[in-house]
Amino acid sequence: MEQEVTLWMWLMWLFKVLILAALVGIPFLVIVVLVSQGVYNRVFKKVEKKLEEKYQRRGFTLVEVLVVLIILGLIAALVVPRITGRVDEAKVETTKIQLKAIKDALEQYKLDNGMYPTTEQGLKALVEKPTTPPIPPRWKKYLDKVPKDGWDRDFIYISPGGNRPYELKSKGPDGEEGTEDDIDVWNL
Repeated sequence: MEQEVTLWMWLMWLFKVLILAALVGIPFLVIVVLVSQGVYNRVFKKVEKKLEEKYQRRGFTLVEVLVVLIILGLIAALVVPRITGRVDEAKVETTKIQLKAIKDALEQYKLDNGMYPTTEQGLKALVEKPTTPPIPPRWKKYLDKVPKDGWDRDFIYISPGGNRPYELKSKGPDGEEGTEDDIDVWNL
């Protein structure tokens, strides 16, 4: 029975403390919030305004500009070689694809007309009916336009070729004929 009384008394004491904490604590929290708001408005807002004024008038220093330029230069030094290497590879592949398309058109021209266009007629004979002899008897349009290589240069066409019916090639990246980087239709 004595344990029940002490337990009951302890629970009553705890209940009273909780009620007192609620009655005192909630207003106390409201007071703390209001006081902290006032302190912020008086002290910290002034500091904040001073900092804003200081940094609004401030421009970039020479050191900051140089640091940014150095960072951009490093990024460019890493990225540009990778991009330019890919561009050159793409131009070579484009040239090879164009050579294959021209070769197919030349083969179709020969099937229809029994001969390849002459050097004088050139690759233009695949787009327009030649006016120089020999005039093809069953000419039709084989290409929409005469393609150019990946470097926007004309292909070299010679008919008849040395050991082949015709020579068809690009001067390659360096733009000079007879160098190692020339792209020949027969070596694809």
